[in-house]
Amino acid sequence: MGDTEQPSPGAPVRISAEEVAELQAIVEGCCGVFHGVDSSYKLQRRLGPRLKALGLSSFAEYSKYLREAADGPHELAEVIEELTTHETYFFREQFQLDAFSQEVLPAIAQRRRAAQRLTIWSAGCSTGEEAYTIAMLLLESGLFSGWRLEVVGLDISRKVLSTARYGAYGSSSFRSPSIVLPGRYFTECEVDGRTCHRVADEVRSICSFRQLNLLDRAAIGRLGPADLIFCRNVLIYMGAAARRTIVDAFYDALVPGGYLLLGHSENLLNLETRFENVHLDRDLVYRRPIA
Repeated sequence: MGDTEQPSPGAPVRISAEEVAELQAIVEGCCGVFHGVDSSYKLQRRLGPRLKALGLSSFAEYSKYLREAADGPHELAEVIEELTTHETYFFREQFQLDAFSQEVLPAIAQRRRAAQRLTIWSAGCSTGEEAYTIAMLLLESGLFSGWRLEVVGLDISRKVLSTARYGAYGSSSFRSPSIVLPGRYFTECEVDGRTCHRVADEVRSICSFRQLNLLDRAAIGRLGPADLIFCRNVLIYMGAAARRTIVDAFYDALVPGGYLLLGHSENLLNLETRFENVHLDRDLVYRRPIA
């Protein structure tokens, strides 16, 4: 009686449960991210334009492209850029930063006073606010005058690292209600017609940023030892196997007595690890045993 209705050329490509699972497996196998990749709406909205750009008609074809095409690894990097979360701001989770400044840093300063060298990683650093926050707290502490200080921001996304290296931020990066910063740590600038604040050279000179997949144990090993690792609000997006791999890599990277600080919604209770719990006045942190 009538013609069967066909999807319009501009209609979004639909994704089946099987196609969602396939893409989730590819992404998790690459970088460990599991949570959030199971949303069909998110995958359609964020990856639909990639299908169109490649001239593909289904997500099944897209998964095959990621696995088999010569350009598959490059395209997978684009997928990870689209799907990973980059939420951050200066002085996030102030209670933990207080514990870091008031309890952890004095202990590290005492233990490392002979070497006078301190290396801290900000793993999953996104656009860099956390790394710069750490550097400011080191300077504010007054404990490390004359020391060699290094804060290394690590993230899998090259795009956010570009922002981090430049170090200019708008109002959304200053959401912490408790943030009170000396003016010397920022200078006002203009970016794309809007007023921003750029991190001062004094802080930026302490920080460096590197593209790194946290599942790449060899790449982590090449970074050298760390005295402390911040990895906050990263493991919550990972599958169980990836969490174990990353936590083990952090343990091996830390010097004896080195600390691991996780986000407020994360802990190691369900993982068998070699870390010991350290109950501070303001927080629970993890430490590689000194012995």
